[in-house]
Amino acid sequence: MKPLRACGLALVAALCAIFAIGQPAAAQTPGRNITIVVPFTPGGNTNDILARLFAEEFKQRLGGQTVIVENKPGASGNIGAQVVATAAPDGHTLLESGSPLIQNVGLFKNLPYDPIKSFAPIIRLAEVSIALVVNPSVPVKTTQEFVDYLKARPGQLNYSSPGHGTPHHLTMELFKQATGTNLMHIPARGSAPAVQDLVGGQVSAMFLPMSVAMPLVQGGQIRMLAVASAKRQKIAPDVPTLTEQGIKGMEVPLWYGLWAPAGTPPEIVARYNKMANEGLRTPEMLDKFEKQSIEPVGGTAEEFRAFIADDLVKWTKILKDAGIVAE
Repeated sequence: MKPLRACGLALVAALCAIFAIGQPAAAQTPGRNITIVVPFTPGGNTNDILARLFAEEFKQRLGGQTVIVENKPGASGNIGAQVVATAAPDGHTLLESGSPLIQNVGLFKNLPYDPIKSFAPIIRLAEVSIALVVNPSVPVKTTQEFVDYLKARPGQLNYSSPGHGTPHHLTMELFKQATGTNLMHIPARGSAPAVQDLVGGQVSAMFLPMSVAMPLVQGGQIRMLAVASAKRQKIAPDVPTLTEQGIKGMEVPLWYGLWAPAGTPPEIVARYNKMANEGLRTPEMLDKFEKQSIEPVGGTAEEFRAFIADDLVKWTKILKDAGIVAE
């Protein structure tokens, strides 16, 4: 028979091991912040909007634990993505990003991360349609009028984007190819400066997420010509799709998701997935999404992983066929 003390220590050790297995490691360190990294500038973009909404949502669901949003812009999102890819896989550092994380594979020869191997997908949060908009000084009200206007002035008009390789840039390049038009690209250093250039008339046109465009349209600061989606958007039912107007291959909605570093324990991923799915279903979140023209998605981590793989194949082909590479 083992000594009583030895048996007691063994029992305590076993109970501690069982308890540890049942507890997710995320947010377990008292006083330690959870950081959601956004690889783009603050303000004026849906990534930042979503990150801040879910930072507050997670804070509430974690009993008030501090959850902060840290913007690390640069290199079309590559800098912030690398920060998370190399972070400790303990649930304290997350990435909120979207389409560029996948599109950059077809743009850059040497990425500092692998979109499949460097991250643990948590959830696809939302989708946003992107719209073709112009400064009110451009005397057009339809896409066809805009195309005709551009063809009569090849290379004379310009357009903005938050930077080379961003979805805004890629969508306009696809539009140029589909319509045989020519605009000059004036990349800005982030979403907010790009929008300021458009509103201020320094550039003539842009593709903008509906969540960013609608308040400016309603304020008369820009004019919306079309949406690059499969169907019209309920927040702007009178605005036709590009497909309706005969411009094919322009159904390119933006999507946004949440990742952890590769190697993050499955129970941590599951916990964040559960919290995010629950947050997506609250009346408060749905109301905020509707006001921002954001469509909730949700689902499992496995569904998100499969979606990423499909999107990677799609965008790699699109960029190769279009001959678009990083500058």
